[in-house]
Amino acid sequence: MKIRTRYAPSPTGRMHVGNLRTGMYAYLIAKHEGGDFLLRIEDTDQEREVEGAVDIIRRTLEETGLFWDEGPDNPGSCGPYVQSERVKTGIYMQYAKKLVEKGEAYYCFCDKNRLESLQTEVNGEILMHYDKHCLSLSKEEVEEKLAAGLPYVIRQNNPTEGTTTFHDELYGDVTVDNAELDDMVLIKSDGFPTYNFANVVDDHLMGITHVVRGNEYLSSSPKYQRLYDAFGWESPKLVHCPLITDENHKKLSKRSGHSSFEDLIDQGFVPEAVVNFVALLGWSPEGNEEILSLQDLVREFDYHRISKSPAVFDMGKLRWMNGEYIKKMDFDKFYERAYPYLKEAAGEKVDLKKIAEMVKSRIEIFPDIPEHVDFFKAVPDYSLELYQNKKAKTNLENSLSLLKEVLPLLEKEEDYSNDRLYSLLQEFSTEKEYKTGFTMWPIRIALSGKQMTPAGATEILSVLGKEESLKRVKAAIERLEANT
Repeated sequence: MKIRTRYAPSPTGRMHVGNLRTGMYAYLIAKHEGGDFLLRIEDTDQEREVEGAVDIIRRTLEETGLFWDEGPDNPGSCGPYVQSERVKTGIYMQYAKKLVEKGEAYYCFCDKNRLESLQTEVNGEILMHYDKHCLSLSKEEVEEKLAAGLPYVIRQNNPTEGTTTFHDELYGDVTVDNAELDDMVLIKSDGFPTYNFANVVDDHLMGITHVVRGNEYLSSSPKYQRLYDAFGWESPKLVHCPLITDENHKKLSKRSGHSSFEDLIDQGFVPEAVVNFVALLGWSPEGNEEILSLQDLVREFDYHRISKSPAVFDMGKLRWMNGEYIKKMDFDKFYERAYPYLKEAAGEKVDLKKIAEMVKSRIEIFPDIPEHVDFFKAVPDYSLELYQNKKAKTNLENSLSLLKEVLPLLEKEEDYSNDRLYSLLQEFSTEKEYKTGFTMWPIRIALSGKQMTPAGATEILSVLGKEESLKRVKAAIERLEANT
């Protein structure tokens, strides 16, 4: 049997990390076995739909490489792939009425006031368990109310005694008392199906073999199982993924600032790193390798290795992983993404490509760039204490002497290439019997005003050019003279 999985998001905004993981695991399960991955848009809750959200879903899947085999724009034989379009075909009402005929569902005409009277408050949460009031209506009474145009919903008719068991690939057999099952609404008063009903019908008609979802849906699974049983259908294999929490072990929320794929891209992460990181939120390969491309993930993915324990969204680990991907990134692609940061922080009077080469292996996310390169635009206000370096054996007095010694050499030299400048200062150090660090440290501080720079003194001299370099060295000499 060919594996068929689906990703069925609701178009309600940016794609949450948990939703991305669900789609990714569904994709990996299918592709690991050479199967099909479907995209289905579940827009039955039209009040929550956000304009442009479908485009966000498509763009996110494309940017992460999760290309679908069947979907709204490349339909197979079981379309439409948008639920609101499927509603127009009458398919959900057709199947709901089949359940009514079998006694597995019934029409409910209860108004808002009556339903509110059934509500109870438990630990601050409003709950409602329907009392099967309309199940007692005769067929004639139902037909009379329908003919009169009274608003109605269609509810699932769940038993109040016995148990229901469903099987999850990670949790095994899960059994619940039927008394806990509410008669959930299948068709709403506007004629639209509920998510709970539509996804069961669609999964069956689309031949879905494996369903991946968050473990918050474990509690709904008995009702889904009863629908499959009521229709006489075989249920797909279920894979419920663990909760994703933040570093404080609280559920990842939209307020966290990194809860969606687009949030992370906006913060300077690259899609490949996000895919790699999200795949490891609750799953691990057999080996110890953590840097895995999408192709690696397809090859390695075994859903039986998904953990049941909550997965922690470790921002530090994501930053590290992103840095590894940036190091491997094609330079032109890196420069295109880095350019706005470089231009803003370093200005346009310097060779930004040279600076990009300097920082490529030093940053974890693109917004890290300014703090590494802002001195190219202007030397920041810095403490003279930076000239004191135990390792290089420099202090304010000998730094001043050193800068005065090298200034004539830098003024005389016309070739400001890194190789020439390095050779020049090495020859100077040898002649004076200075250690290389003793020579380079004061120059680097004079040029950058920073203890940490993305390149050494001669590389910085080369990028700044002769005029700007001499200006900075002279300014450093004046400042040191005034303070020593």
